[in-house]
Amino acid sequence: MQLDLNLLAALDALLEEGSVAGAAARLHVTAPAMSRSLGRIRRTTGDQILVRTGRTMTPTPYAIAVREQVHELLHQVQGVLAPSRELDLARLERTFTLRWHDSLVALSGPALLAAVRGQAPGVRLRFVAESSIDTPELRRGEVDLEANANRPSAPDIHAEGVGEVRLVVVVRQGHPLTRAGTVTAEQYAAAEHVAVSRRGNLSNALDDALARLGLTRRVVASAPTEATALEFARDSDLLISVPEVTTRSAAADLGLVVLPLPLELPSAPIYLSWHQRYDTDHAHAWLRGLARTALAMCGAS
Repeated sequence: MQLDLNLLAALDALLEEGSVAGAAARLHVTAPAMSRSLGRIRRTTGDQILVRTGRTMTPTPYAIAVREQVHELLHQVQGVLAPSRELDLARLERTFTLRWHDSLVALSGPALLAAVRGQAPGVRLRFVAESSIDTPELRRGEVDLEANANRPSAPDIHAEGVGEVRLVVVVRQGHPLTRAGTVTAEQYAAAEHVAVSRRGNLSNALDDALARLGLTRRVVASAPTEATALEFARDSDLLISVPEVTTRSAAADLGLVVLPLPLELPSAPIYLSWHQRYDTDHAHAWLRGLARTALAMCGAS
């Protein structure tokens, strides 16, 4: 049997996109050309691969079963055929997309950009907002690096712990809790809170820690970012519990007060994540090193 490696790339795109049009756009070919490739794949495998269900295409059981294997095979082939070249940073022209937690962008983004511009002036960085739902951009190659508190569970996504941050409580100037010598867990639980969650969750690990003490708190709202949550504390008695290192400067700018969190809670981790396809990509490895250094300053501050 004569095998065409282009069909492997077409099959991978079809399985990832779930449509002929999407796969064609991904590989920068015309839809008719991708449709012909699908026909050849069907003849080769003896399977339909994608079948129409109303207005969408649905993968067959065989397609679902081989999806990961196809993706890994393509990755291996690309690793074999891609030439290994020395990285010339002075001549490197590339745009990297980074999806980082907004507070990490504010704290570490400027240092990372300065380091990149100093070594590779032709490289550009695109910081994009986190989504409120799990999205596959890392796997699809649309995002190069993620940085947040979530360790990915997918086996093809690599993650590295680059730092830790501890939580503090932020309140307005003159808040009743600022007059107490030490904030107790009971006082913390008795207050009203605004949670920070891009998914809109009204509970988190803080509530679990309170529950272990037989306490509960009232969360009256959630905000998608720490910067937004801090605004709620400016003219109210609401409590905001956020990472210290990423919000101390913003809290000071807003005239807010930072208090210790009266709960035994482990420090929140910071993970840097990327797809395994970039493990041997010299430019990506260079960027990972710079990002690791910039984010480590977060945990050390």
